[in-house]
Amino acid sequence: MKYLTSFFTLFFLIVGLAVGQSANTASGIVFEDTNGNMLKDPGELGIQSVSVSNGRDVVLTDQNGRYELPVDNDDILFVIKPSGYDLPVDERNLPKFYYIHKPMGSPELDFSGVKPTGDLPESVDFGLIKAEEKKDFKILVFGDPQPYTEQEVEYFDQDIVSELVGADEFEVGITLGDIVGDDLDLFDPYTQSVARIGIPWFNVYGNHDMNFDAPTDSLADETFERVFGPATYSFNHGDVHFIILDDVVYPRTDGESGYIGGFTEEQLTFVENNLEHVSKNKLVVVAFHIPMFQPPNRRTFRLGDRNRLLEMLEEFPHTLSLSAHTHIQHIEFFDEDSNWNRLEPHIHYNVGTTSGDWWSGVPNEHGIPPTIMRDGTPNGYAIINFEGNEFTLDYKAAGYDDSYRMSIWGPKVVPQNSWHNAEMFVNYFLGSDKTEVHYRIGNRPWREMQKVNEQDPYVSSLRQKWDNSDTILRGKRPSNPIQSTHLWSGRVPNNLSLGEQTIEVRVTDQFGKVKREFYDRFTYEVVKPIEDQ
Repeated sequence: MKYLTSFFTLFFLIVGLAVGQSANTASGIVFEDTNGNMLKDPGELGIQSVSVSNGRDVVLTDQNGRYELPVDNDDILFVIKPSGYDLPVDERNLPKFYYIHKPMGSPELDFSGVKPTGDLPESVDFGLIKAEEKKDFKILVFGDPQPYTEQEVEYFDQDIVSELVGADEFEVGITLGDIVGDDLDLFDPYTQSVARIGIPWFNVYGNHDMNFDAPTDSLADETFERVFGPATYSFNHGDVHFIILDDVVYPRTDGESGYIGGFTEEQLTFVENNLEHVSKNKLVVVAFHIPMFQPPNRRTFRLGDRNRLLEMLEEFPHTLSLSAHTHIQHIEFFDEDSNWNRLEPHIHYNVGTTSGDWWSGVPNEHGIPPTIMRDGTPNGYAIINFEGNEFTLDYKAAGYDDSYRMSIWGPKVVPQNSWHNAEMFVNYFLGSDKTEVHYRIGNRPWREMQKVNEQDPYVSSLRQKWDNSDTILRGKRPSNPIQSTHLWSGRVPNNLSLGEQTIEVRVTDQFGKVKREFYDRFTYEVVKPIEDQ
């Protein structure tokens, strides 16, 4: 430990001296890469008015595609892809849009970082590939694959990736952090797995993706940078402007241990400078790992940082933010009570995770745990549908048909015309305070179900299976259930004829101007009361 401390002290002294003596100016050209070889060849022309950044400053290329930016000895230069162009990708479908400038490389860490990059090249060029982008498109969004072992990478590959191989209806994919579970050597099998989907894939930095032995926040993402590039960056697609942010502050600076959600001054400067070059007609989508909302009686995000980000976003009529981290699914609406000063609330979508409840539960016939999350959401992934600068959200449960949007739990039998208090519960996985749920039997009028803040009884029953078992069950015991934010209940009618009865359920949700309805059914049996049998 004494040796490691001395090493870091020496590293900072040398880097500080180098930065102080030789802050550089990087220059280069953004060009149309007509042959896709990522090199500027004779005849390939520069592209005007493309944003380029060092993670703080943002400049536009001139009429010849040229730019200049200040660069320190621990910077990453990157191009902000404009609409109408694609980025080159490597063999793992990771976009190549950046140049790492670390002349000394990363310090020695448990997991390797960036090797020394040497002197700044005379020209740092970025190639873009001309493309016809659709205004209406879809993207995939993964929350927390978070494998702790190669076995869990295999679960992820079989349960999530396998059903998406060749899914060319999606333009790009984003993983919202916790790409792995502390073992950064698993970045490699993770990227190999996701590459099978066959689309460009962007990655967000999470709290389980960090170099925990790094002494400062600025060095905690060295391995992430080696594999994926910058942890804060941006790109455009169609009428959507995406901003990817590292919101894991580690170590904390408020006297408490561990990490906290928030942004650095440098990141907020980047966002402000970046948005100066973004049209107000764009939909601005900001993606990070730790959600901006606070659980009761816990401080998990620096509210000052959140308020500053929201203040910048208020200038834009169309916004959306994305996070993961919680291993539940939740939609939060930020309004004036949250220092959001637009008439329409800002929607923050906390996406359910691909690993669900950390791959828990008794494995199925394929050897994969059911891993239902604590709020009743099955593991899976989000699909965001963009129509110009409008969007709708979908959530696909892994291994289920596309139509599976809710789970319904209730009694199998009820006594006819006898006192009973049985209830039916509908867990609509994408439900929110703006969702309406109704139910009916036959041609009877629709009746509204009540939104309740309770544990999903189905999830509770699964957990009780473990605690009531006389033997040790296979797999990992699931986490205890929590109150779900997307659960509705209604009384199960028993004043019906004997026999099987079917309840029809209707869910109505709305994002912006788009209203959608979904239907499902629940079947139970009405029987004679015991005293009548």
